[in-house]
Amino acid sequence: MKNHLIPRVLEVRAPTAPALPLVFDSPHSGTDYPDDFDHLAPVSAVRKAEDTFVDELFQAAPAQGAALLRALFPRSYIDPNRAAGDLDVSMIEGEWTGPLAPSPKSVLGLGLLWSRYPPGLPLYGRKLSVAEVLGRIENYHRPYHDTLRRALDHAHARFGVVWHIDCHSMPALSNEMAAEGPGISRPDFTLGDRDGTTCAAEFTAAVRAALTAQGYRVSVNDPYKGAELVRAWSAPRDGRHSLQIEINRRLYMNEKTFEKTQGFEKLQANLTRLIETLAIFARDRVR
Repeated sequence: MKNHLIPRVLEVRAPTAPALPLVFDSPHSGTDYPDDFDHLAPVSAVRKAEDTFVDELFQAAPAQGAALLRALFPRSYIDPNRAAGDLDVSMIEGEWTGPLAPSPKSVLGLGLLWSRYPPGLPLYGRKLSVAEVLGRIENYHRPYHDTLRRALDHAHARFGVVWHIDCHSMPALSNEMAAEGPGISRPDFTLGDRDGTTCAAEFTAAVRAALTAQGYRVSVNDPYKGAELVRAWSAPRDGRHSLQIEINRRLYMNEKTFEKTQGFEKLQANLTRLIETLAIFARDRVR
């Protein structure tokens, strides 16, 4: 695998150590806002959707033999962690004839294309055209999924197995649009394997044990079970394991100013140790 860049869309960093069947991706850390993102909401509100700095937190992955894929575009523009049909058609001007499978996230305004932002205010001052929606899917969503799929296929073809870690961050407190309601304190980490359906239990347990040993409070499938990227590209019976990991932002950043705090370096070092642990986990199983 080679380094790969699609300007303003995504970047793939190839392993710089002997390759292992490990692939990390950060789909929500993008901060390159497209010129046609005609949002009504203030920038400070839109940026709250970002998983700011998550790609940096996991930047040691290639040095441990893992590939690292990161989105450059923001999830509020189009969310690669939603299915292409997870749409609220009421936000589209014209007849939508593409795929359509709205989830509860679309009802909340947080589907493939956000229509609202916390505390439930409109993201746009107009409807989006069919051409705009199709363009975002074709130029951003599809390339991200295709590139991740190729990275996973490449590792699986070589080793017969692959472990995928889908990397995210979460607000310290739930907001008004969260399913559990506002003001709920989040754990340090949440691991999501969609109730054991996207990866072997030993993989979830290994990640949880590594983080717990570092003193972190870790939940599994609560409040996040994992979304489209782990659902779409996992098949544990075929050796394709995907796990979503959510990091509490209070551990490393100021959620109001979007600046790193003194905790960033400590967390990054601890996540580097987690990556090293997962490299040993993978190496032991393909030896």
